[in-house]
Amino acid sequence: MKKALLWIIGILAVLLLAVRFIWGGEITSLRSVTSVNGNPYLYRMEYKLAYDLDEIIRMEIDENAELLDYVVGRIGKGLPIKMKSAQVADEEGNLGTINCTSFQARKADGEGYFFGRNYDYFKNPTLVTVSHPKNGYASIACSDMSHFGYSLEKLPTSFLKKLSCLAAIYAPVDGMNEKGLCTSIMALPKQASRQETEKPDVGTTLIMRLWLDRCATVEEALALLETVDVRHDATVGSGYHYMIADALGNSAVVEFDPNDGWKTLVTRKPEGQNWMHVTNHLLHEKYYSTEPDPALGNPHSKSWWRYETCGAYLSAHNGILTLEEAQECLALVHWKDLVWENGTVEDTQYSNVYDQKAITLDLRNWNDYDTTCHFGL
Repeated sequence: MKKALLWIIGILAVLLLAVRFIWGGEITSLRSVTSVNGNPYLYRMEYKLAYDLDEIIRMEIDENAELLDYVVGRIGKGLPIKMKSAQVADEEGNLGTINCTSFQARKADGEGYFFGRNYDYFKNPTLVTVSHPKNGYASIACSDMSHFGYSLEKLPTSFLKKLSCLAAIYAPVDGMNEKGLCTSIMALPKQASRQETEKPDVGTTLIMRLWLDRCATVEEALALLETVDVRHDATVGSGYHYMIADALGNSAVVEFDPNDGWKTLVTRKPEGQNWMHVTNHLLHEKYYSTEPDPALGNPHSKSWWRYETCGAYLSAHNGILTLEEAQECLALVHWKDLVWENGTVEDTQYSNVYDQKAITLDLRNWNDYDTTCHFGL
């Protein structure tokens, strides 16, 4: 009997060691998924898995479903795990558009710059992911958890329910790396880039992960962009443009030409100006207009009003802000209870201010402007 018991204990020990060897990074990462300050809709994760961006580039994954299948294959290792995005278009191919605001401004109380960002969308939980890849820069990044299957009714409240959080590393919607490079994404209705050359394809959020992991400056980010084709997932019914800003005060908005093969269009911060900002309409001189135009952006979300309001505030301060002023600028253009035609309600999911010198993030969740959550590397 004693010998049999020892044999069973030995087998269990070997199995536990095997599990730790095979899924050690996954287990450590999932154990780190915790709610922030007890908020059931805001989470933080320390991502401890190894990942290979070159492998995804070789596979040319440019759709959310393909990306989630890839993640399942990596973490499941043959087990029947399911993962599905909650972000899908309706029968007409439309999706409630993400209505966001981003800006860069100089810090008033010290050297460096702030990168401000409102993420306006339907009410979903948010995940802040901190990563320290072996072959890349450490970063802090935010993800809309609906992109990998979560909602207000489905939350990572147990170990198994946390599994889909591992997809967050490939799905940032804004973030900053240890060099102070920041990036964010803003939606443009019906303008899904489908670049098609001999270069490898990358998807909507993967280009942002590449920037965070591999680029220290705007120039490096733009150079990396020239090595790939950016292909937005057309199944979600929206296209996007991006803002990139570095710790030196350089910033640019990256767009794609809807009338010329989705060629890359770059708009840079005006020389000598302390700030740059963007909302949800095209900024490039080829298409820029001061009048709301559904062919250029999203009038329903008052993109032009938000752009003018944010710009007026930044101009009045000559683009030099304290942290509190950066937060106030975002508060001026936040959304609360924006009702869409299908009855769904949109809010500002979070307001972020990244300090590109201190490499910290101050986040205010769901229009709670009395509570700031602080994150660092």
